[in-house]
Order: sequence, then C-alpha cells, then structure tokens
Amino acid sequence: MNKKIGKLIVTMFGIGSIKYFPGTFASAITAIIYLYFYTIKVNYLLLILINFFLFVYSTWMINYLEGEFDEIDSKQIVIDEFLGQSIPILFFYMIFYEGSVSNNFFSIIVFLSFVGFRFFDILKPYPINYVDKNMKNGFGVILDDLIAGLFTLIVLYICIIFYGQI
Repeated sequence: MNKKIGKLIVTMFGIGSIKYFPGTFASAITAIIYLYFYTIKVNYLLLILINFFLFVYSTWMINYLEGEFDEIDSKQIVIDEFLGQSIPILFFYMIFYEGSVSNNFFSIIVFLSFVGFRFFDILKPYPINYVDKNMKNGFGVILDDLIAGLFTLIVLYICIIFYGQI
C-alpha cells in the first residue's frame, strides 16, 4: 500500500501538520463537512459506510506507518478525531435526516457535538485515559476518540431529551 496516500488520510490531508491544535482543527473541519453533507442531503448509509472503511483502513495504516511519526499516537494523526467526532454528529444526522429539523437546529447540535467531543477528548476521563495510556497501536489510537464521541453522544442526547426536541 502506498505510504503517501495512507499518510494523507491519517493526517486528514495535512491538517495534522498544523502547528497548534491540529486535533481541534480536524474536529472543526469534520463538523463543517457534516454540515455541508446535511445541507445537500447525502445519504447517511453512505456516510456510515465511509466511516467504517476509514476506521478499518486507518487502524491498519496507523500500525503500518509506525516509523513515519514520532510516536504511535502522534499529534499529526487526526483521522481519529474525524472518526470520534463523527459518532455524535452522524447519530443526530440519521435521526434528523428524514424529519423536518431545520439546518439551524442541526448546526446547533453539530456545534454542541464539537464542544462536547473536544471536552472529552482533552479531559480524557476513564476509560478514555486507560485506552490512551495502555493501547499503543492503531486500534487504541482510534478507540479513545470513539469513546469520547460516544460520551458526547450520550450527554447530548440526554440534554436534548430534557430540552424536549426529540
């Protein structure tokens, strides 16, 4: 497999090379991508399939590129932010896809997903911190962000239920 293509994907086409806060930039760009997809109504099944492919490919590619970065969980590797940030956004995307939810309300959900995901990804409560410290392979690099995305989804879903929008 071509290492250059793999490096482009795991760094989200160079976003991981941004000097300051590459993970935050990757999460923000992920949010913008989903806002655009929601606006043009890209089918969520296609997005799920793309995410699944990216998960499998990136897990393998991070292991394959082990010597190309300073460490296995290098700051340059930001595809894990894309995949983790995708969990809450894609969940609500599926719920609102057929409904009459405005783009503005979906934008608020995406923004809150971004803030929540960054909160959990930076704070790293248990079990995120456990995975981050103990699983030093491609799967572990991605798994801690998937858990942060799941935490974000749970908190946001509970908040929306109490707010009365779903």
